[in-house]
Amino acid sequence: MANTKQASKRARQAEKRRVLKSSQRSMVRTYIKRVVKAIGTGDHAESMAAFKAAQPVIDRIADKDVLSKKKAARLKSRLNKRIKALAA
Repeated sequence: MANTKQASKRARQAEKRRVLKSSQRSMVRTYIKRVVKAIGTGDHAESMAAFKAAQPVIDRIADKDVLSKKKAARLKSRLNKRIKALAA
């Protein structure tokens, strides 16, 4: 437990941030799962639509430092690579 007022305030802030970020991280995972599911069906158009919906969400969460920018770029790149493989 925190011993000072400053430490207890930081603990409260950290908990608040943790709850918010976990919710946002979950939302990103859901969008990614939708893209992966669409890729699994083999439909290129549906996969592209799901990817285009997920892309701005991933970017927005990366801007808020919930995900690192590099991880966001890696996720988008890997999903896009799988979608391009469908078209070929």
